[in-house]
Amino acid sequence: MDPAPKATRRLVIREHHGDRFEDGYAWMAGRDDPALLEYLTAENAHAEVATAHLKPLADTIYEEFRSRIHETDLSVPVRHDRWWYYSRTAEGEQYPVDARVRLAEHPHRPTLDGDSAPAGEELLLDQNAEAQGHDFFAVAGCEVSPEGDLLAYAADLAGDERYDVRVRRIASGELLDDAVLQTGGSLAWSLDGRQLFYTRVDAAWRPHQVWRHEVGTPADADVLVHDEPDERFFVGVSASRDDRLIIIGIGSKTTNEYRILDAAEPLGTPRIVAERRQGVEYDIEPIGDQLLIVHNARRTNFEVAASPVTSTSHEDWMPLNVTTEDEYVIGVDAFDDFVAISLRRDGGTAVRIVMRDPASATGLGDAHDVQAGEPLHTIRVGANPETATRTIQLVWQSLVTPQTVIDYDVFARTSTVLKRQEVRGGHDPADYVQRREWAIAPDGTRVPLSLVHHRDTRLDGTAPGLLHGYGAYGIPSDPWFSVLRLSLLERGWVFAIAHVRGGSEMGRSWYDDGKLEHKGNTFTDFVACADHLRERGLVHPDHLAAEGGSAGGLLMGVVANEAADRFSFIHASVPFVDALTTVLDPALPLTVIEWEEWGNPLEDPQAYARMRSYSPYENVRAQRYPALLVTTSLNDTRVYVTEPAKWVAALREATRELPEARPIIFRTELAAGHGGQSGRYDTWHQWAWETAVLIDLT
Repeated sequence: MDPAPKATRRLVIREHHGDRFEDGYAWMAGRDDPALLEYLTAENAHAEVATAHLKPLADTIYEEFRSRIHETDLSVPVRHDRWWYYSRTAEGEQYPVDARVRLAEHPHRPTLDGDSAPAGEELLLDQNAEAQGHDFFAVAGCEVSPEGDLLAYAADLAGDERYDVRVRRIASGELLDDAVLQTGGSLAWSLDGRQLFYTRVDAAWRPHQVWRHEVGTPADADVLVHDEPDERFFVGVSASRDDRLIIIGIGSKTTNEYRILDAAEPLGTPRIVAERRQGVEYDIEPIGDQLLIVHNARRTNFEVAASPVTSTSHEDWMPLNVTTEDEYVIGVDAFDDFVAISLRRDGGTAVRIVMRDPASATGLGDAHDVQAGEPLHTIRVGANPETATRTIQLVWQSLVTPQTVIDYDVFARTSTVLKRQEVRGGHDPADYVQRREWAIAPDGTRVPLSLVHHRDTRLDGTAPGLLHGYGAYGIPSDPWFSVLRLSLLERGWVFAIAHVRGGSEMGRSWYDDGKLEHKGNTFTDFVACADHLRERGLVHPDHLAAEGGSAGGLLMGVVANEAADRFSFIHASVPFVDALTTVLDPALPLTVIEWEEWGNPLEDPQAYARMRSYSPYENVRAQRYPALLVTTSLNDTRVYVTEPAKWVAALREATRELPEARPIIFRTELAAGHGGQSGRYDTWHQWAWETAVLIDLT
């Protein structure tokens, strides 16, 4: 095998709060430095040579995955106004086609005509055609005008999440406008379809402004609608479900503010719903002459309130008392006859239906929860653009049940399956076993684990295992079904999800207990989950792998340093592993808003010392690490390629002379963003290769 690349060291001294750190790879912060691209290219070549023997296995896994997928498929059509809207894929095509058919021609939900599009299809956006000539293509905002005649969409052609806006006439496909470039991606139409609202980003990648653009005019004539000077806050723009309101959302990690504008009077000035108060988070859902508001002003786990749509103060918020203090409210969707409340409780998800009752003091009446069919599941509200409906679309899945879209009749309390993800070749959930386990963290906290394996796999300490973790920003790692995962389970693997603190699986306090000064709980929780799997014989103690991406990649970096003996292999994807250096530089993308998640090490010595103690790059040491796969993307603006590049260079330097050093594989996708490659076949090949490396090195 070719020797691993050796990155050039150029020593830079970083000093803060009396701490002196010698950074040999600080030069990699210059992403345009030819030396960095040369190093990344050398690492890619090394990865190709080091994994060349895995090509047959990767090809096999790719074909297994592809053979289980319906490559020509149709999403569940959703009714809105006079049309059914859907997206469809065709075998051999990288991207979906967004389209619609008229309700008058299809009284019932349309289906594919064999492998062909439904009769009478009106094309909205053929992403394959738009992607021609580009190595990367992704769509953010994609909005049909209220009259249904125009389509506006925002496209990223590099993976850097800067979006160019296009407006087309749907009937003819004529391009009407391409003047607005390099936006934040969110869009909203005025009611007459003449004005388009969009966001702009600043030099630190923060969407900080909302602009109004008159379709067909030059961008330099656009009007600034809102400018957010506080660098902790992101700005987004959207329309209400009924298109009557333009909604400007302004939020940091801990505080929110909303402004609304009558979409029929788009030249007006947005009105504040309730002024921001530090530490108070709220969200709004307009319905008729009311706003439903989810907020945490009185409860850690949030509650639902109501106010007049004309309200400008939190003092108008009337509690609706539809949840309890131990239920974490994560969202509300309002319809003419009922309200759907999305909840977290007991480590899982739930949807509560509350009927509207104009005669009651709160305007609400009887409530019931949608019944769950499995102990470990994820349920969420799907696409529901119409307010006048007696049914609501819900999406259901588990570790053993493929994603299932249902129509739930809120009056009859019955469900109709609209579509279940079909696994070609057959899939019987009874062939697999899912279970909940509980690990004990060092401080005595019970940490939930979700586990799945084939029913023929013996849990006697002989099975290889893969432990997944994230644990940041309050984002839960709820159980999900994966066709790719079947290739592991069929080979006798055990897959587990560590629901560590820093997520919100057990409520909002679960998040609060895994951030700032409590961040260490995320790491010790994950190690406790690994110990539980190994000590209970649920996996082979010498064949346990771990995976995590982005902030989960930070988790992987920490456990690689601090618990190297627990894992035989670790996959860190787009990993946030030079966290302290990044969060010390407010000029970098996302840094200022991150201070409410990690602390401000620039001004706070304690925050600096805390991050210094766990940031993976600063804590690399000469020890026997697990085998490592590190994957990243050149155009990622959330976690710069600089971070994993520096980390890998430091790991190679620290372990180069160790007699039993395990392999380090580092691969950079040169035409991709934070989520990897954009085309589905390219993504599947990437996943198959990563799975082959996992199997080989675990």
